[in-house]
Amino acid sequence: MAGTLLSYEISDLCIGKPPLRPLPADATVADALSFLRRRDSDDVFVSVWSIGSASASGDSSCCVGRISVVDVLCFLCKEENVDHPCVALNSPISVLLNKDSPNLIKQLEPNSSILDAVDCILEGAQFLIVPRRNRSSGISKQKLHQKASFGRQFCCITQEDVIRFLFNSINLFSPVPFNAIQSLDIIEKKILSVHCDDPALSALSAINTSLGGQSAVAVVDEEGRLLGDISMYMLASCDETLAPAVLTLSAGDLITYIDYGGPTEDLTQLVKSRLEEKKLGGMLELLEDNHSNSSCLSSSGSSSSEDEAGYGKTRRRRSNSGRFARGTEPIVCHPSSSLIAVMIQALSHRLNYIWVVEDDYSLVGMITFASMLKVFRERVSSFSN
Repeated sequence: MAGTLLSYEISDLCIGKPPLRPLPADATVADALSFLRRRDSDDVFVSVWSIGSASASGDSSCCVGRISVVDVLCFLCKEENVDHPCVALNSPISVLLNKDSPNLIKQLEPNSSILDAVDCILEGAQFLIVPRRNRSSGISKQKLHQKASFGRQFCCITQEDVIRFLFNSINLFSPVPFNAIQSLDIIEKKILSVHCDDPALSALSAINTSLGGQSAVAVVDEEGRLLGDISMYMLASCDETLAPAVLTLSAGDLITYIDYGGPTEDLTQLVKSRLEEKKLGGMLELLEDNHSNSSCLSSSGSSSSEDEAGYGKTRRRRSNSGRFARGTEPIVCHPSSSLIAVMIQALSHRLNYIWVVEDDYSLVGMITFASMLKVFRERVSSFSN
């Protein structure tokens, strides 16, 4: 089994994946939002790169972090930014970078094995950066310019990519995938949660913490039953105009606010009245931007007609990706669910976690891609001994 998996290189997982679109480290927060709006893939992050002197291998840059819409929302909701959020958007992107970001990113060479990738993830890496092998034919002038500016082109291998690859070879791990997740002892009990009536703003620190593990924050009732969740995947379909709702609504109302068709008129008016009560004129301007064809980004010089089109009256992006199309109902399994069933759930919903609940929806914990990979890595090791 180990020999079969070792025969594959990490570059095999890069086939068909688009190159990373680098955002320079001297960009602004507004630039990051524009990048996220124009993304041509279903990645919820934009990678930030620092340009240095060229090395012997020709590399002249390195990835210093990755940011998402959640980072922007958390930044705008800081006390020092709530009065003038549009001004805050002109801040350097460095204010969004987590000091632990470099530890979450690992660069692997194209000839690294799949097991090398698994080991990196189990050691704490959330994103694997892999240089793309040179294929100069057919590269557009724009891509050639990008390559000249940032050195080699890279692609990002995620935990989902590795799990999907292993799933295609699931028969090699039999019978483990058919065991209940409870018997495999991979249910993570230390989870982040907030009460549905807690202020959404109080959950921001929990949301930020969850980003390190790419998971989510559970929203529960008085008896600990799961009602919903707040995750980067849900918020990836939003933009900066969600910040006023985060500041004024409860966690439960925020979930309703983001749901499929956009917020109800009642919730919108509630947000508006609370902003007026707190005299947060800047946030009120953001809210009104969401119901017009204007945007704070236009004042930063980072928007384009492409950005503004289709972005006035809805917080949800138009996307063909199933990852951003799902509603706010949490995806769950049970302690008796088999590992392979949970894998299918996670891959079909494009999530890297599944909540584990009892029949009455009492929250037990969660299953993550990392916990799945631990099982497969131990199985490979057992065959190697």
